[in-house]
This record gives sequence, structure tokens and C-alpha cells, in this order.
Amino acid sequence: MKLQDKVAIITGAASGMGKAIAEGYAQEGAKVVVSDLNFEGAQNVAQAIVESGGEAVAIQTNVASEEDLQQLFEETKEKYGKIDIVVNNAGIMDGMEPVGEITNDRWDRIFAINTTSVMKSMRLAVAEFEKQGHGVIVNNISAGGLYGARAGAAYTASKHAVVGLTKNTAFMYADQNIRCNGIAPGGVETNIGSSMTNVSQFGFSRQQLGMGINPRVGQPEEIAKLAIFLGSDDASFINGQVIAADSGWTAY
Repeated sequence: MKLQDKVAIITGAASGMGKAIAEGYAQEGAKVVVSDLNFEGAQNVAQAIVESGGEAVAIQTNVASEEDLQQLFEETKEKYGKIDIVVNNAGIMDGMEPVGEITNDRWDRIFAINTTSVMKSMRLAVAEFEKQGHGVIVNNISAGGLYGARAGAAYTASKHAVVGLTKNTAFMYADQNIRCNGIAPGGVETNIGSSMTNVSQFGFSRQQLGMGINPRVGQPEEIAKLAIFLGSDDASFINGQVIAADSGWTAY
């Protein structure tokens, strides 16, 4: 059990990679907080974990709401008494717009969910980790945070910002037994595409140019295995890294 008795918050955990991470963490012995705006979905994931012999609770969270994030951390501490790992997984896509087509509303919404919420969650996590003397943050970012041709301008910028935030946080707290790493998945079979509206045909056509060199689509469980490793003591010497999990897509 790589995560025995660890308490882990996982955002966006009602489906896709977040769900797989929650299930994987529970299988490795963690007490899992399944956080998602989709409360029914989160409840279903938590219930399935409990029925499989694990320990989990569902908490409804709009990560764009600072009040909701604070409540998430407070309820987790009330339930389990501590927080060992925070996995910032929640995120949405843009509409593949290049910068010339971005609206202010789209930009603000993408950054509120993909970037600002991650900062606020990390801020809350670090406050707890400093008091208890240890802690791990795992940010599920994207290959779009490493390269410029995987999404539209807003999504790409939002994820690049989280890469910088991950590295800076790792450096700042490295001497306090706090680790912060990121995962950069390539194409993974999830429902994130459902968050896409008003797709730019020009932006989509440009982004599609890179799809021909994508070896294959990944499964959420493959990303979960990396999240388990980064959350565990097996990764005790790994800090400030953003690891691509993409079957070699970004190696081309």
C-alpha cells in the first residue's frame, strides 16, 4: 500500500482522470475526498470506493469559488483530521481560439478554473502542510502546458501558468518537506471535450495538425498510476517536475 492512511483531496474527481486517481489512491490505502461540482457523480465515485473496501467521502466543490475551496479543506480536516496530498485535477477546455478570437469572458472563465483555483487550492494546502511539517501537491496540468499547439490560446496560457506555479512552489518550500509536481497528459479518453463550446474552426484546424503524430490515446488509469507514484514516498526525491505522460507524443 503506497498511500496507507494518507488523506488525499482530489478535485474534478467525478469522472475521467480525477475518478481514476481517486480510485487508484483508495486502492493504495488512502482516505480519499472526492471533490467535484457534479455532486451526484462524486457521490457515485465515493460510494463505489467504499463498496470496494476503501474509504472515501464526496464533497461538492466549485473550484472557481474561494468559499467552496475553503469549505473543502475544512470539511476534510473535520472528517479525517489532516491532509497529506492535494491533487488539483479539475479543469476545462477552451474553444481552440487563437488569441485574435478570445473573448474576455472566455479568458476569465478558463483562468478562474484552470489557474486561479489551483493557486488558491495550493495556498490552502501549503498552510496546512507547513503546520504539520509535510505534504504533497500533484497538479494535473496538460501537454498544453508544455507546448503551444495542443489547444487554444487561453487553455494553453492557463496551463503554462500552472507549470510555473508548480515549479516555483516546489522551490519555495523544498526545505519544509513539501513537494509539488505536475503531470502533463497527452490525449486521454475523458469527457473534457464536453466543456468545449463555440469551437473556433480556424484554431481547431491548426491544432489538428499535431494529431497525426500522436501515437495513441491514453486511458485515465494510466495517468492515475503516475499520480499515485508522485503522491507516494517512492517519489520523495522528485520535486518541481512536470512529467509528460503521452506515449511519446511530445518526443516528436
